[in-house]
Amino acid sequence: MTLLLEATGLSLAGRLEATSLRAEGGRLICIVGPNGSGKTSLLHTLAGIGAPGGEVRIGGTDPRTRGPDERRRLLSYLPASHDIGWPLTVRDLIALGLPGAANPSAIDAVVADLELGALAGRRVDHLSTGERNRALIARALVARPQLLLLDEPVANLDPLWQLKLMDHLRALVRRSGQTALLAVHDLELARHYADRLIVVDKGRVAADGEPAALLDGALIPAIFGIERKGGRWRPARPEDRRSSP
Repeated sequence: MTLLLEATGLSLAGRLEATSLRAEGGRLICIVGPNGSGKTSLLHTLAGIGAPGGEVRIGGTDPRTRGPDERRRLLSYLPASHDIGWPLTVRDLIALGLPGAANPSAIDAVVADLELGALAGRRVDHLSTGERNRALIARALVARPQLLLLDEPVANLDPLWQLKLMDHLRALVRRSGQTALLAVHDLELARHYADRLIVVDKGRVAADGEPAALLDGALIPAIFGIERKGGRWRPARPEDRRSSP
């Protein structure tokens, strides 16, 4: 596969230690870690939020040197907060994600993909949290950017839509060659869908590799304080809650 993302020296003062990251196109990568571990900070550095240190190249291009329209084609960022106070319709919200000269038919495609047709004319500030989340995800996807940075995209979705969204994202990146980095809390969702797992702890990348190997190893009890036994997660025994490497 072709290298799509190359980031070096990424850092945020007091939040994320300097780290580097490379990713090929067509990959769905999940980022996991305890609350406050640095998952969002890692996404922020890649998106250029908060004056981060380091360099980012997407397909060889630095998005921070490009105008808004080209940046929309290079990357999109979905924040963890899904609050919206704007009196916009769902369709108008999605349109905000399009570059100026883009074909509006892209809106119809993403509305169909996320089954938003019945909501397209409704105001987003009148939707449930889960419906609003789907509309914001559609906004992130509509420009078909090379890099998708999604912070807790399955939050507030019901179980069916969690699976539908993950199925869609996995199929999308494999078909299009885009790369998606998702911060998630559900370890089993990450096990099933991720091509690669990044474990973040205390503001640094603690591990990066094959999901099952990491989730079944000693790192998860050390970092999260839980272990998987009999197909279920449970609090780890005190002797397994050692300091993370």
